[in-house]
Order: sequence, then C-alpha cells, then structure tokens
Amino acid sequence: MAKYSNEFKLRIVKEYLEGSAGYKLLAKKYNMPSMSPILRWVKAYKAFGEDGLRRKHSKKFYPVQFKLDVLQFMKRTGASYQETAIQFKMNNPTLIVNWNRVFLKAGIEGLKPKSKGRPPMSKEKKAKSVKQEEKLSREEQLERENELLRLEIAYLKKLEAFQENPNAFLEKHKQRWHSNSKKKGSN
Repeated sequence: MAKYSNEFKLRIVKEYLEGSAGYKLLAKKYNMPSMSPILRWVKAYKAFGEDGLRRKHSKKFYPVQFKLDVLQFMKRTGASYQETAIQFKMNNPTLIVNWNRVFLKAGIEGLKPKSKGRPPMSKEKKAKSVKQEEKLSREEQLERENELLRLEIAYLKKLEAFQENPNAFLEKHKQRWHSNSKKKGSN
C-alpha cells in the first residue's frame, strides 16, 4: 500500500499551486518528514496532470537500450532524477535511481532483464553420478559392491531378528539407548 493516497497528494499539490503555502510550510502542516515528496508531486503534476500522481500498478518493461539512453541523458545534461523522468515521460524517478545504482555496480549486464521464478531442475546430477562410477577402477567398483552387499545382509539379519521376536529386539535397543544416555548425562 502506498504511503500517501492520490487524494492527499492532489490536495497538497493544489494547495501549493494556489500559492497559499510553500514546500516547507506544507510539509510542516501535514507532518511530513521532508518537503522533497511535495516537490516531486508538484513537478509530476505539472508534467502529467493527475496521472503523474497515480502509482502505476502494472509493471512496464523497459528495454536495456532505453535504460542506457535515460542514464546517458542524465549524465550528459546533469538533469536530476525527477527531471529525467519527466523528459522520458515516466512518473517514477526512483526507477531511474535503481537503474543507475545497478549500472554502476554491474554494468550493462545488470540492466538486462532477469528470468523470473525458480530455475528448472537440471539433469546434471544424475549424469555426474554415472560418470563417477565409470571413473572408478574395476577393483573400486567391486569394493563398493561388496560394501553395499554387506549393508544389505546386516539389514536383512536385523529384520529377521525383529520378525522372530519383536519384543526382545526392542528391549535390546532400549537397553542400549538407556546406557548411552546415562553415559552422556554423567559428564
């Protein structure tokens, strides 16, 4: 939600244009921390009318070349962000501030549009794991297979013991758990 409503902005701008008060006095009268928003609103109103005070809800796409033209104009003429926005028929000088900051930080690449959303999952991980197994020597592959078989046999033995006598199996593990917890707590 916007900090100031369109009606509020329009009332202040009209009050300023009537000549009854200046920027500082209006800011003080309406308990605004600074007079700069009022200055911006008046300039936008003079350039675009009431549309200059309205907040745009749809995101407009600006090509990279347009952004560069705007920044180049600002640099060449020494115009402020507000004046530049009016020159290029934009009512949001903050957008130009962001473009300038990004341009100084990342160059032209920073002004290019970024893809939205989450990137698709790549299939590289599956391909890498297959490649790793191919890189293993025959001996290493056999050792790996042996280890997997040992784990499978140990699992099956425990499953069989549990199926034969579930209570004994659980008691054995309860005792082991209790003895481990006593060791940890005795420190």
